[in-house]
Amino acid sequence: MSGHLFENADIKWQTLGDIEHLLYSILDIDEQNKIIDIIFKFAAHRQIVLHRHKALNKTFVIQGEHRLYEADGRLKEIRPVGSYTSSLPIDEPHREGGGDQDAVVYFSIRGNEGVLYEILDDDGNVIATLSMQDFINLYKNQTQSALN
Repeated sequence: MSGHLFENADIKWQTLGDIEHLLYSILDIDEQNKIIDIIFKFAAHRQIVLHRHKALNKTFVIQGEHRLYEADGRLKEIRPVGSYTSSLPIDEPHREGGGDQDAVVYFSIRGNEGVLYEILDDDGNVIATLSMQDFINLYKNQTQSALN
């Protein structure tokens, strides 16, 4: 069986503030049930900012390897293409990234009105948060930019 890359050239990737090595595209938001369907692209051989998941995250790796790292940058887990996980909220911060190629990962974030993600500095201090409303606003901006 030959390997194929997920064709994502036509996806209108967005940046999330000044977070490096990460792009996203929100597919849908179900405000009533508090579900965000989004795909993230993690740059190959890079790690994104330290963060903490404060909501249930279900993931499916579409392309590449989805790599998870300890707060200190040590490799913690490799999720190969086709991997599905369901991860409960956890207080342990981590980083994520791609393997030998960019990783494209579908996330279904099952949230609430509160904080869904905490963005941390290298000392573990919360420097930003992302809530359901933040994702709703990002989705509206993404939709508006697609129309232009």
